Amino acid sequence: MRFVRGAVLLVPLLFTAAVFAWPLGTLAVHAFGSGDAVSLTRAWEATGAWRLLGVTAAQAAGSAAAALVVAAPIVWLISTVRLPGTGLLRIVVTLPFVLPTVVVGVAFRALFDGPLGFLGASQGWTVIIAAHTFLNVAVVVRVVSAAWQRVDPRQVAAARTLGASRTRAFLGIVAPRLLPAAAAAFALIFLFCSTSYGVIVILGGGQARTLETEIYQQGIGYARLPEAVALSVLQIVMVLVALAVARLLGSARVPQAGVMTRARRPRGLAWIAVGAVLVWTAVWLVLPIVTLVVRSLRPGGHWGLAGYRMLTDDTYGTSATSSLWYSVTSALLATVIAVVVGLLGAAALTRGGGIVTRAGAALSLLPLGVSAVTLGFGYVLALSRLPYEVAASPLVVPCVQALIAIPVVIGVMVPAFEQVSPRLRDAAATLGAGPLRVFVTVDLRLTARSLSAAAAFAFVMAIGEFGATTFLARANTTTLPVLIGSLMGRPGADNYAAAMAASVLLVAVSAVVVATAELTAAARGEKKTDAHAD
Repeated sequence: MRFVRGAVLLVPLLFTAAVFAWPLGTLAVHAFGSGDAVSLTRAWEATGAWRLLGVTAAQAAGSAAAALVVAAPIVWLISTVRLPGTGLLRIVVTLPFVLPTVVVGVAFRALFDGPLGFLGASQGWTVIIAAHTFLNVAVVVRVVSAAWQRVDPRQVAAARTLGASRTRAFLGIVAPRLLPAAAAAFALIFLFCSTSYGVIVILGGGQARTLETEIYQQGIGYARLPEAVALSVLQIVMVLVALAVARLLGSARVPQAGVMTRARRPRGLAWIAVGAVLVWTAVWLVLPIVTLVVRSLRPGGHWGLAGYRMLTDDTYGTSATSSLWYSVTSALLATVIAVVVGLLGAAALTRGGGIVTRAGAALSLLPLGVSAVTLGFGYVLALSRLPYEVAASPLVVPCVQALIAIPVVIGVMVPAFEQVSPRLRDAAATLGAGPLRVFVTVDLRLTARSLSAAAAFAFVMAIGEFGATTFLARANTTTLPVLIGSLMGRPGADNYAAAMAASVLLVAVSAVVVATAELTAAARGEKKTDAHAD
């Protein structure tokens, strides 16, 4: 059994070593092993690293706090109110989180140049924090609403029976059980925003600088690799601290209640609150996408389909439709890799138990937190030492996309595997089933719903990857996010219109995948409920 467990763990370790550790190690050796190498402290002093660290942490904390505030009414609605069309609401909430950051940047530029132009804040930190909030509301809603639905309603009813007001019952019974989940969501959003690149580049107006943008500037703009790597080291330390805090807070879970909170249909004045929350949700999560669609149909102030007609234009070598086709096929291959490696990683982590599981689950998130720009540098240097046939292989981009998607698969599958009773595995083994058959017939069968969701989210994360892929894309491997970023950097209204239309195309693909995953999960949930009712 130990041999099988070791073999299961070996595959994700080898993949991570090849796609994650190797490029980072190559970059570090190249930066600090050359004659131009400088010490970390000198590099930090020369680049103003401590000030950049403060700015990065401040904008990430501000974005996380804003996401908590914006998500709070939506959490209440999803956790306690039963409405027709709740599945559509979940799709609307989830979609922004899986959109490519470059698309979100384009959408918010259109929003603050258009309907919100009277604010006079088309770029800068206000717009950046608003875009980060849009991206991460789903994290708060998913994490905190799950905790709220575990609160035993009998405890609230008992408090009300003893004379507590509705507010006092909430503050005394519900709120203390939501705080750990809210803190864990805050730490996760801080992690995501501290490595944000596409949003800050597009909405920063060249003035907003963080560790991530300065890494790119030092490495590409000034060709100072030691300084870029020194900043990356500082960023990785910050990410590790955020991961440790997120894991620590996430471990303080609410005990699973025997009776879960049931959503109820609103009555009387409650409909006013429900309507207000729906409007609030539309303003924050729907308006940016609607603005993007409108601007794609109204380039230069006139209605038309010029941007969409340019989707087939290949003047600059690659058309948007060709890039979309490559993005879909590449993301599908990345999804297969991510699901296989992520499943094996999750299985190994759940079999380890105790500190092994906690440490492994936290470290599995590291690829999400490490600078995509740093990884991109590492890939360029590492691949330059390989034969051209290997470096130019069409498998390179899917492997990099899979690296970003694997943490999502592990993050979804570890809790799912933990819910599988060990007695079922023992019973199957006692009846003669081997480890592989036990895994397929017990673990995979009972976690099929989680697996389908993990695969869907792995696909949309792979198809939207922008940072590292930018360094690897060639003429025949240009993904749609990379092409959108390229179009945004070209002069001319036609290129801007084509970027808008391509962004809408990517939103549509992501929406179809998210809707399929959500509806499939809802259908399975209803089937399960019906089975219990019978």
